[in-house]
Amino acid sequence: MAKYTLIKTEGRAKRGRFETVHGTIETPVFMNVGTVGAIKGAVSTMDLKEIGTQVQLSNTYHLHVRPGDGLVHDMGGLHRFMNWDRPILTDSGGFQVFSLAGLRKIKEEGVTFRSHIDGHAIFMGPEESMRIQSNLASTIAMAFDECPSSVADRSYVEPSVARTTRWLVRCKAEMDRLNELPETINRQQLLFGINQGAIFPDIRKAHADTISQMDLDGYAIGGLAVGETHEEMYYILEETVPHLPKDKPTYLMGVGTPANILEAVERGVDFFDCVYPSRNGRHGHAYTSHGKMNLQNAQYERDPRPIEEGCQCPACRHYSRSYIRHLLKAKEMLGMRLLVLHNLYFYNHLMEEIRDALDQGSFASYKKMKLEGLKAGE
Repeated sequence: MAKYTLIKTEGRAKRGRFETVHGTIETPVFMNVGTVGAIKGAVSTMDLKEIGTQVQLSNTYHLHVRPGDGLVHDMGGLHRFMNWDRPILTDSGGFQVFSLAGLRKIKEEGVTFRSHIDGHAIFMGPEESMRIQSNLASTIAMAFDECPSSVADRSYVEPSVARTTRWLVRCKAEMDRLNELPETINRQQLLFGINQGAIFPDIRKAHADTISQMDLDGYAIGGLAVGETHEEMYYILEETVPHLPKDKPTYLMGVGTPANILEAVERGVDFFDCVYPSRNGRHGHAYTSHGKMNLQNAQYERDPRPIEEGCQCPACRHYSRSYIRHLLKAKEMLGMRLLVLHNLYFYNHLMEEIRDALDQGSFASYKKMKLEGLKAGE
């Protein structure tokens, strides 16, 4: 079993340590998103270690479709397949229920999808999701849920959340069964449940209270950053997080910007993931302590400086803004790769600074200073 130790708190902010079968995670932590077992932008697992990555996140649905979870199992599980010896979290495929809205049919048993690759029908319910994630042998498996739109009506959200709770019960039973099987690669696989409820605080709180009774390894807040305002998201976190166990990891799924992360840490969240650093890097955008910059802009054509002065990422240590801009304009993959490395390093280093500030009891002043710097560059 995993062990979560709450080292320190400052207000609601948590500084924790999560010990797993694949290593210890210092929290707050940002998980780098490698949907199909790789970070988009030609970033290797060796690169991930160099830039301080603690946890890698992959996607159950995408790996099930290609190359197939059975193949990954036969290759020794995802850790061995992608050559990564630190923790991996797999999301359950539940978000695809939301994102593939036009290609799905939801029933009590589970969801029927159309593959985004070749259109063939796929059925996934709680048991199927747990079996796929067991084949992948990730460190942390996410429960299969439905992610209703954050702007959905109460009449839709209430029955959806009730079904997500019933699905969670089935996920837990199936994972307990799988972890007893001799052919299971990771018999210490952990299960995180997911809180839903759109932007209805009463539904969120009631659901958090219900799933907290199930003694899971961690708890996620899903269904945010999908259409609501930042203020609505922060309000839902303020209302919901106190209803989740303080002595377990709290994971805000799919969030977000550096400012979102700082605000959510203050409200008690300690696990994060987001595609922003890699996606924006591939489009020429770099995150810095002074906000985001677009290296495609002409002002950087003859700029000999690194992306950010003092940054110790591989891009900033060796290359200029001018050169990286040239690579982007020439459509050379190296330009994308360098920006993705910089952005992931920036996020991982931001989390390191947050942990240091919490250790020193100075998170409030650090957050204020960091937000002012980020806004100055906007």
